[in-house]
Amino acid sequence: PFLLVDKVIQIEGDTRIKGIKNVSFNEQFFQGHFPGTPIMPGVLIVEAMAQLSGLLFAQRLEHTGMLAVLLSMDNVKLRKSVVPGDQLILTAETVRLRKRTAQCNCKAFVEDAIVAEAQIRFMLIDDEKV
Repeated sequence: PFLLVDKVIQIEGDTRIKGIKNVSFNEQFFQGHFPGTPIMPGVLIVEAMAQLSGLLFAQRLEHTGMLAVLLSMDNVKLRKSVVPGDQLILTAETVRLRKRTAQCNCKAFVEDAIVAEAQIRFMLIDDEKV
C-alpha cells in the first residue's frame, strides 16, 4: 500500500536505475495535502527515490534477501511542486555499495524539470531480522 514506484524503465547493473511514479488525484495523501490545492508531499518524493534505490541495490547477488533501510539524507532539495496528473521520473546512481551500507545520488523530474534531489545512505540488513 505504500509502494511509490510504479515501474522500472531502465536499469544498468547495480550502478543506475530509472523508474516512474504516475501521480494520480486518487492518491490518499492528496485528501489532506492540501484541500483545494493538491501537492505531493516532499517526503513522499524522497521516499519514492529511496524505494527506487533499494531496487537498484538488490541487483547485486550478495544483497539478495536484504532490505535497504534509510540511514541518512543529505543535500535534500525540493525544487518544484508535484501535482495530480504529473509523471514523476525517478533516477538513482550508486555512489558507494558495500556489504552492509550503500549510498546513492537521486533525482526526481517532471518532464525535463528537476523537482527534487538528494544524497541518500542506507544500511543493508537481512530481511529475516525485520
